[in-house]
Formats: sequence, C-alpha cells, structure tokens
Amino acid sequence: MHFLLSNDDGYQSPGISALAEALEALGKVTVVAPDRDCSGASNSLTLDSPLYVKRDVRGFYYVNGTPSDCVHLAITGLLDEEPNMVISGINSGANLGDDVLYSGTVAAAMEGRFLGCPAIAFSLAGEKPTDYSASILAVKKIVKSLIENPLDDVLFNINIPDINYDQIKGFKVTRLGNRHKSEPAIETFDPKGRKVYWVGPVGAEQDAGEGTDFHAIRTQHISITPIQIDLTRHNSLTPLSQWVEGIN
Repeated sequence: MHFLLSNDDGYQSPGISALAEALEALGKVTVVAPDRDCSGASNSLTLDSPLYVKRDVRGFYYVNGTPSDCVHLAITGLLDEEPNMVISGINSGANLGDDVLYSGTVAAAMEGRFLGCPAIAFSLAGEKPTDYSASILAVKKIVKSLIENPLDDVLFNINIPDINYDQIKGFKVTRLGNRHKSEPAIETFDPKGRKVYWVGPVGAEQDAGEGTDFHAIRTQHISITPIQIDLTRHNSLTPLSQWVEGIN
C-alpha cells in the first residue's frame, strides 16, 4: 500500500506526524501538506500563483498552497505513482456537521476522491488536543480493516473523541448533524484605528441527536460518516421541474 497524507494544520503539526506514525507499519507513506495552517480553506485551489514544493529533514513535502493544492499536485504531477489511498489529518479539533463545508482536512480527502483514490479525513475532537495516541490506534484499526475488507467508493469523515483509547465505547456509523447559524462577526480596530472584523465562532449544535456525528462524539464513540461529492438535492428535482413548467 502507498498512502498519500495531507492536512490543513500544516506539515509541522503533531497530527500529521501521528498519522504518518500510524501508517508506516502498513505501507509506504508520502506526506504532502501545506507549509502553514490552512484551517477553513475548504476546497480552494491556487490558480493565480505558482506552487513551490520543499522537503524537510523527515522527507515530508510542504507546499505554499491549500490542502486541495497539495493532494492535487501530488497525484497529478509530483509523485511517480498514484497512491492507493489518500488520508487527511489528524486534524486538531473536530470536523462535525456543517464543518465539512469549510474544513481543509475534509477537502484534502475530497480532492483525493475526485482523483480516483479511496479517501479518509481524520479529526481528533478536542478543544486543544495534545495526545494523539488513541487516534493512532483508531487509524491503524480502520485502515487495516479497509485493506483486508475493501469497500467501494470510500470517502469517510471520521471523528475520534479526545479521550484515552480504553474509554472509547466503540465505532458508530453516523450522518452529518447541523449547527445553528454562526455567531456574529466580531468588530474591532487595528492599531491605526481602522475598523476590522473577525469571523465569529461557529454555531452551537442544533441537529445533534442520536445517529449524528455530534451525538457519537458526545457519547464517546468514534464517528464514521460516509460523505459524497454530489451536492444535488435530488428530492427537489421533481417539484422544481413542475415549477419550471409554469415558467415555460
């Protein structure tokens, strides 16, 4: 197996080092990650400036681009052979519900799936996680199981509770929950007295009952959510077609 690893926290993050450690015993590991924190980058690609690739003493490649840039560049130009699997993370903090729309961690996995590879995004669901030991065990177990029992069309968003592994109560297949709308933007002033704004905090849990990724984390389970790239709202196609008939 050849694993391509990326993230949105940057190549120096403890999460991607933990991810590489988890997978080294299962196959070849190549890391291509942003040169800085790109949290919230979503699926953006850099189209108006060149991408530079450098390599650190560990052999990790780092790029002056987004998580999607890293995976796209790795598969379409940097690597001599395509990876068997793209794995993103381990993100510092949860990616639950609506978070997947903004997450660079999830976007890196999506880019891998766009380009034909099974892909997984891993996140450690804590405020400021520092201990990745439970995540390493979870990653090993999940990836090893996928190697031994392959599934079709793999694009998973996986969140792991920030607790000791022996406290985790198991794995749950979940759907994405929802948050309330984000908190208001924060207005302040820079040192020269100019008005500036900070994006406000994410909204609190809203649709977070049993069966959601929020509920799984709250009950100390590992949440495995299958996601897809098709954003079409299929149940609206028929009523929308009828509405368009009225226009015609």
